[in-house]
Amino acid sequence: MRGARFALGVAILTGLFLAIALWNGFPLVFYDTGGYLAEGLEGVFLAERSPVYSLLLLVTGAAYSLWPVVILQAGLTAWLIAETARIEVPGLSLKGLVGIGLVLMLMTGIGWYTGQVEPDCMTALVVLGAYLLLFRTAVLGRRRMFFIAIVTGLAVACHPSHLGLMSGLLVVGIGLRFVRPSLVRKILPAGGALLFALSLIFTSNYVLTRQVFLTRSGSVFVFARLMQDGIVKRLLDETCPQSGYRLCAFRHRLKTRADAWLWAPDSLFRTRGGFRGDHTEENRIIADSIRRYPFLQVRAAVRASARQFFAFKTGDGIESQEWVLKPDFEKMAPEQLPEYLAARQQQGRLRFAALNMIHVTVGMFSLLGLLLLLQRALIRRDWSEAALPGLVLTALIGNAIICGTFSNPHDRYQSRVIWLPGLVLILARMRNPGVLRPHEESGT
Repeated sequence: MRGARFALGVAILTGLFLAIALWNGFPLVFYDTGGYLAEGLEGVFLAERSPVYSLLLLVTGAAYSLWPVVILQAGLTAWLIAETARIEVPGLSLKGLVGIGLVLMLMTGIGWYTGQVEPDCMTALVVLGAYLLLFRTAVLGRRRMFFIAIVTGLAVACHPSHLGLMSGLLVVGIGLRFVRPSLVRKILPAGGALLFALSLIFTSNYVLTRQVFLTRSGSVFVFARLMQDGIVKRLLDETCPQSGYRLCAFRHRLKTRADAWLWAPDSLFRTRGGFRGDHTEENRIIADSIRRYPFLQVRAAVRASARQFFAFKTGDGIESQEWVLKPDFEKMAPEQLPEYLAARQQQGRLRFAALNMIHVTVGMFSLLGLLLLLQRALIRRDWSEAALPGLVLTALIGNAIICGTFSNPHDRYQSRVIWLPGLVLILARMRNPGVLRPHEESGT
C-alpha cells in the first residue's frame, strides 16, 4: 500500500485515535499538564517536567488550542503503526490498515494516550521507531528512514524514561549486530535518533536555563521510591545521629508513599525547596543505602519492576483535574477555559471499571500471545519473525524496570505501551492466519 491509499489510511487512523478526546469534548489532561504548559508558555523551568515536550506545546500553539498537539500525537502514532504494518504484512490493504486501528481503539487504551496532553503516548513510538531503525532499514529507504529517525528522536526526548528505554534497545541492537549481522544491518539510524534526542534535550534545557545539562530530577524520584520501600527509614534508624543527616531529626515523620513525599502539601520535600532545592543529602543517602544494603536494593527493584510490568489499567490519573488546572487555564489559556470546564473529564463523567474488564483482559492475553509468537519463532530459528515480538517484549520489560525502579509503579506507565503486544499479534495473524495454532508445521 503506497501513495494516496497509505496517506488516507494514516488520516483515518489519526481520526480514530482522536475519537476519545473528541467524545470528551476537549483533549484529555493530567495532573502534570499544567506544569508542561507553564514551562512551555511562560518559560518557567521545572526540573520534573520535560522541556522538550513543554516547548512542543509552545510551537503547536497550546496558548490558543490544545487540539494541535493531540492531533500531532495521533498522527505520528498512526503513521508509525502504518509504516510497521505495511512492512510486516506485504500486500496490506487500506481495509486491513483501518481494521488494525479499529481493533486497537476498541480493545486497548491507545486512544486515551494519543488524545492526552502528556508525553506518555510517545513511549510506544520509541519502541516502534527503534524496531524499524534497527531491523527494517533494508526495506525503508533513505527518506523514510530519515523521517522515522526524526520522529523517534523527538519521542525519546519527550520524557527522561524514554532516554533509558531507547539506550537499552540500542544496546540490544548492537549486541545482535555482532551475533546476527543479517538481522541488524545498521546501527547508525537508531544511534542517530538517540543523538538527535540528546541534542533536543540539551538545547531545550539551555533555552529555559541558559545552562547545558541532561536532567536535574532523576535522583529525586529514586529517593522517593527508596523512601516508599522503607530503605531510607532503615538507613536513618541504623545510622542516626552519627551519620549527620539533616533528615535524622525527621525520621519519624517521613512519608510512606513516594507520591506523598513528592507532592503532598505538608511534605518535608516541598518545605525544603522541592525540585528546586538542594538534593545533595538525598544523593548521599541514595549512595550510602546502595553500599549498605545492596541485596535489599536489588530485591526492592525487582519487586517494583515486577509490580510495574503487570500494572496496566487504563485511566490512571485520567480524572477531573479542575481543582488543579483551572487556575493554569485562567492564567495561560483563558480562551480555552469554557471548553475545558465543559469536558466530560472535568465533569467527573469518566468511568473505567467496565472498560478495564476489556483492556486488562486483552493486555494479559496479548502478553501470552506475544510469548507464544516468540517461542514459535525461536523454535523454528526464524530470527526475522522473532524480531518484532522480541523487541516489544524487551521494551515492556525495560519500561517496567525503568519506571518501577527509578520512579514508582503506576498503571499509566505500563498501560501506555501495553497495546503494542496487541499490534504484534494482529500483524502476525494478518501475515499468517494460523500462526498461533498448536502443532502447526511449516508448509501444512
